[in-house]
Amino acid sequence: MSTKPLKILVSGDVEGNFSTLFKRVETIQKKNGNFDLLLCVGNFFGRDMSAWSQYKSGALKVPISTLILGPTKSELEIYYSGEEGEELCEGVTYLGRQGKFTGSSGLQIVYLSGLDGTSSKGDDCSFTANDARSLTAPVVNDPGFKGVDILITSQWPKDVEKYGWASKRLEAKFPDSACIAEVARVLKPRYHFAGLEGVFYERQPYRNHQVLLEPARHVTRFVALANTGNKEKLKYLYAFTIVPLTKMDVSELVKQPEDVTECPYTASSVLTVKQEEEGQQFFYDMKAGPPTKGRKRGHQQGDGRGGGGGGGRGRHEGENRQREYQEKKPRKDFQPAGSCWFCLGSPDVEKHLVVSVSDKAYVALAKGGLVPDHVLILPVHHYQSLVSCPEDVVKQIDKYKSCLRKMFRSQEKGVVFFERNFRTQHLQIQAVPIPQDSITDIKDTFMSCAESENLELAEIPKHSDLKQIVPDGASYFYVELPTGEKCLHRISKHFPLQFGREAVCEPPILNMPERVDWRNCKLEKDEEKDIAASFKSDFRPFDFNFA
Repeated sequence: MSTKPLKILVSGDVEGNFSTLFKRVETIQKKNGNFDLLLCVGNFFGRDMSAWSQYKSGALKVPISTLILGPTKSELEIYYSGEEGEELCEGVTYLGRQGKFTGSSGLQIVYLSGLDGTSSKGDDCSFTANDARSLTAPVVNDPGFKGVDILITSQWPKDVEKYGWASKRLEAKFPDSACIAEVARVLKPRYHFAGLEGVFYERQPYRNHQVLLEPARHVTRFVALANTGNKEKLKYLYAFTIVPLTKMDVSELVKQPEDVTECPYTASSVLTVKQEEEGQQFFYDMKAGPPTKGRKRGHQQGDGRGGGGGGGRGRHEGENRQREYQEKKPRKDFQPAGSCWFCLGSPDVEKHLVVSVSDKAYVALAKGGLVPDHVLILPVHHYQSLVSCPEDVVKQIDKYKSCLRKMFRSQEKGVVFFERNFRTQHLQIQAVPIPQDSITDIKDTFMSCAESENLELAEIPKHSDLKQIVPDGASYFYVELPTGEKCLHRISKHFPLQFGREAVCEPPILNMPERVDWRNCKLEKDEEKDIAASFKSDFRPFDFNFA
């Protein structure tokens, strides 16, 4: 397997010294050729805004694509006005609180911004245990997980100097983080970079396996970098080449250098969370991670790109906007925080399954659908649940529900809508059509299934607002029946992940118990394309985007 190595630069705390950093980068590139990426750990911004305004206005240009972490000081929050994953100026992208960035090359960069706030609720300058857990939970029990290429944090991991030589810091400016140590232990990055301490420290590489007890794995190299332009002339810029882990021969990947040490970290309960089997009906071909709440500097998160023909637009414009989502690649190979693949801007969404797009929401065939016209309604940007969606997104979701009801009514069918906000990452409203003669049995069937699972499924008023009943962040299962009735279960600890599918698969409704597990229902891509084309044709007369 032969792949051209990527050339990466990593900087310590820039602290607003942009001119010093970027002039140094330009010098290096003139001498060694262009690099692919610059990563910045620690605090990118400083108190002086004048230098930044020149880059923001375009008067000065950033010479390399640059990815930065969030702030560790509250006074620096003013620079982070955009959404996570957006460019703050041309060439500089704020990654977000936590997540995984995967480039078109396959390079995987995991990031965790801010200071360890696991003992508190967290704020925009710190991360919580849930933030860190969102990185580890998808892989902690996955025997096939090999690791990631790069981990970047601002704070140092606890015990990183164990078994290695000591750093030259006399006293830690910030307590080393046990939370970051556990993230590093589980994710097994090939490189881990950090800042904040004002020193350069390159630890000997350490093993990610137990000798003689486990198969050999790649090693991890931890590197801490000093502040940009520091007076002591300590190293603040680190250059290296890397071939993405997924593109390397195993024999080459697991080679052990002579100075390798044991792993300095021991398994910790700091991020322990019980793992349950995922049971979501994806329209992409991989599993998503656990819940992570998107934020716009602490409130919402998204890809930042608009799209779709909104209500009231002409037919021609609607067609063009839908084609744009089918064919146009996103501006950047960026995945929102928590590795969310439901955000429509993600490069890995299987867009051949998308059947209708508007500016706030879209409809896609369910991967492994119960029936050919089983679809999902989803927000274009990153919202975890219906309760967390802004009003304009909810209104557009309701528009799609109305359109689907009309279409299925014309086919003499009813439709069941249900949402499970538990072990999910991005709002997914399942829309499953059912035969007209089974509508009268649908409520009793759901109630009977709930009773057999020892669940309390309660009917709520037909005209009630879910947001007034369920607090944001709470776990729940919610279903809207074709009779107009609505039912809610508040999830406390455990919940059968396939409950919604189980109920509609019961003999009185669809009578297909063998299709409860979506993985048993997957089709070849060509079949999916044919079904999507057929659904688009049927749905178009009812789609508000073409009204």
